[in-house]
Amino acid sequence: MTSEPAGRFHTVDGSMARSGSRYKTTRTTLITADGVRIDAEYRPSAEGTSATAVVLAHGLTHSLDRPAVRRAAAVFARRAAVVTFSFRGHGRSGGRSTVGDREVLDLAAAVRWARILGHPRVVTVGFSMGGSVVLRHAALSTDGRGPVAGTDRGRIEARTAREGARARFPAATEAATTAAEAVMAAPWPEPSAHAPGPEPSAHPDAVVSVSAPARWYYRGTAPMRRLHWMITHPLGRLVGRYGLRTRIQGRAWDPVPLSPVAAVPLIAPVPLLIVHGDRDPYFPLDHPRALAAAGPAELWIEPGMGHTSYARKASGDPRNADDDRLFARIAQWLAAPEPPAHGP
Repeated sequence: MTSEPAGRFHTVDGSMARSGSRYKTTRTTLITADGVRIDAEYRPSAEGTSATAVVLAHGLTHSLDRPAVRRAAAVFARRAAVVTFSFRGHGRSGGRSTVGDREVLDLAAAVRWARILGHPRVVTVGFSMGGSVVLRHAALSTDGRGPVAGTDRGRIEARTAREGARARFPAATEAATTAAEAVMAAPWPEPSAHAPGPEPSAHPDAVVSVSAPARWYYRGTAPMRRLHWMITHPLGRLVGRYGLRTRIQGRAWDPVPLSPVAAVPLIAPVPLLIVHGDRDPYFPLDHPRALAAAGPAELWIEPGMGHTSYARKASGDPRNADDDRLFARIAQWLAAPEPPAHGP
């Protein structure tokens, strides 16, 4: 999707977030680096004060108010604080969905908010489209050795532009690469007045990707062909807007973002877990296997699991208990062994 002009990040109620909302459920609006308003909610850990916050990234057509997302958040909140949010074009958030491109900026805003609330360790868990977003976000917020030095405000924005250029033009000229590096090395503006002091980093300390694609433009299954129709056809976008409450941008990606499988090698040394069901009707098993083979990652193939796990239709569906057990296992993986926090 076409990139929008870059802006600055801040939380609308940053001062309130610093003054005690870590200990109660808090609803707020975040502003992304490109100026989109993102609806977000913080849920404290059921165990009390927690050093870790889990940021959940939902799939296409979902939002933080969907019962399935809230149920997943409730399971993770048994062991850690949880931040949920609605991607652009979903729920109460502004803007239009770019189906995984600019959504890395939405996730970056949510991760920074978790750090503003005082959590030294922030981990990301994404489902389907959100699973691809957490992979690209992690890759864009590291330099191959760990989180980029100093504040990374604007760096994700700069890397988003650079990754697209490299994906589109693999033989980029040395001058273009040098120019991109100069943009990343340039000093950034002083922190926003909404968040006094040094701005927290947007990097994750661990990443879990559930039911994510390995590559873009996959149309090998009937559900994905229907999804591509909804994204690319005007009538399909109307169905998405009024039938699924998802506002999708009509412009094609330009430049094309780095694919999830190309992002995986850039995530290390941040711990990475890939989770996929062996009955996923959207993405067959070559997708998770390609992701796990692309870089240091642990792979869980879940017997009998379909797509995204949490997306059950009925609240009383007995399979929800299986989902809850999976979420609990993921939460346990995130907690032990607990990698050292990089800090804000």
